[in-house]
Amino acid sequence: MKNYTITVNGNVYDVTVEETGSAPSVAAPRRTAAPAAAPKAAAPAPAAAPAASGAAGSIKIEAGAAGKIFKIEKKVGDTVKKGDAIVILEAMKMEIPAVATEDGTVASIDVAVGDAVEAGALLATLN
Repeated sequence: MKNYTITVNGNVYDVTVEETGSAPSVAAPRRTAAPAAAPKAAAPAPAAAPAASGAAGSIKIEAGAAGKIFKIEKKVGDTVKKGDAIVILEAMKMEIPAVATEDGTVASIDVAVGDAVEAGALLATLN
């Protein structure tokens, strides 16, 4: 028996796992862990771009939830009104728009389609 402490969505669980020696239950998590590690490795690359272009706009548009960039609705230079969708984020099989918080012009798009982002990540800036 092995004891583990696991945190899920901020809730902490103490789990006891009995080892039975069956290998298939060990192989499945390894397959799911490899793809999960790849997006996390890819996420820092877009995070470096906001540092360079973050000064492009004074109004920040940030991700409301962790997910994957599904679609980019606007491009740099487009005029937007408050509430216009700029980036569509896919999280938990839902499409969540990241919208302009006020009227302005898109100064930078700091992500690309397919990028994995964390909640609060910079997606775009407006002037």
